[in-house]
Amino acid sequence: MNVYDSDRMVDLLKSAGYSKTQNLGSADLIILNTCHIREKAEEKVYSELGRLTKLKIRRKEQGSKILIAVAGCVAQAEGQRILERAPIVDLVFGPQTYHRLPSMVQNAMADNKRIIDTEFPVEDKFDYLAEGSQQGGPSKFLTIQEGCDRFCTFCVVPYTRGAEQSRSAISIAKEARRLVADGAREITLLGQNVNAWHGESPSGAEWKLGRLICYLAEIEGIDRIRYTTSHPKDVDDELIDAHRAVPQLMPFLHLPVQSGSDKILAAMNRHHNAKDYYYTVEKLRKACPEIALSSDFIVGFPGEEDVDYAKTIKMINDVGYAQAYSFKYSSRPGTPAADITDQVEDNVAAERLAGLQQLLRAQQDAFLSAQKGKTVKVLFERRGKQIGQICGRSPYMHPVHAHAPDSFLGKIAEVHIAEVMTNSLSGEVELGDRLSSITAFAEGASL
Repeated sequence: MNVYDSDRMVDLLKSAGYSKTQNLGSADLIILNTCHIREKAEEKVYSELGRLTKLKIRRKEQGSKILIAVAGCVAQAEGQRILERAPIVDLVFGPQTYHRLPSMVQNAMADNKRIIDTEFPVEDKFDYLAEGSQQGGPSKFLTIQEGCDRFCTFCVVPYTRGAEQSRSAISIAKEARRLVADGAREITLLGQNVNAWHGESPSGAEWKLGRLICYLAEIEGIDRIRYTTSHPKDVDDELIDAHRAVPQLMPFLHLPVQSGSDKILAAMNRHHNAKDYYYTVEKLRKACPEIALSSDFIVGFPGEEDVDYAKTIKMINDVGYAQAYSFKYSSRPGTPAADITDQVEDNVAAERLAGLQQLLRAQQDAFLSAQKGKTVKVLFERRGKQIGQICGRSPYMHPVHAHAPDSFLGKIAEVHIAEVMTNSLSGEVELGDRLSSITAFAEGASL
């Protein structure tokens, strides 16, 4: 979602005369678009601001001005504190106010004042965003929902992104058609809790995500649809039916569970238990037998005991994941979990994480090995690092590298997987009457 937001900021700033540059030293405006989900991400912001201090001092000595802004969730959470800790910062604005960016920049330049805007405005920012080109290539992002009403005790999203807001189906379809006209063949629907989307339909009725996916699948030119990130509680029968009935919907779903222990899930305020999760997975696999799952896991959550950790390991073994993201619990100020006194010792959490990641890695390797001998469809997106190489992704999000002509860019080609390597697959793509060796890397499956 930060990639999507950053692209839209670029679109907005074009109207103010700005264009992107790869040369940091020549920039007139630098925006750090930030994430607050883990402490390490926040620390990186202040570390980067320390490096930018030298640049701003040097530019001032040269008689030129450079604006430095902090946007996104760290900006929303820290607000005035950023201005106090980092005197070089000129603008601080949250994820719900970036549609005001051109006027903020203009005021900062004209009045030489530091600006902070972390309100949750009444107006819908999507009504004020410019209709510009976002990221290039055939795979693009489209935000349909923001905010979260679940209030998991470890999560800052409800406090930095606000309450759930869903765009209308007409607004989403309009942007989707624009993306297709700009070359998109695959669209990933984004939201902090994307399957909680409940927007206004063209007739004025309320739709859920499953119906929206069917609606978007009718748009000519959309060959692939994905959505992320989901909450198990919001996987309803209509969405499951979409996995059965919509061929454009990719058979790969990120479905975070966080823990296999009902005690920990309750402490996390996850609104589901292990039995609920197992049942949802069963229904998804019945509707779409070829579906593969990824997930999120947190170990060392306050109060987690060995028996709770064992239940998480059992769930991983029972469900089986194509990939997963796993972390030690990171206390976030202002969240209920930060006030729980029964914190797990760091060395214990680290040991549990190592064991969990070893199991997840084994499952990821097994999933890759199972691809041998299969033919998978790959959407090629960009040139590779080698001469004559192009890159794309399989339905299961495996990045794919192929030696094939540029004419394959933006197209879907069938690839026969012939060999399994560490984090990669090699195979062949048909080029008329001959074959080309390719390599499919599972780069996106970091643990």
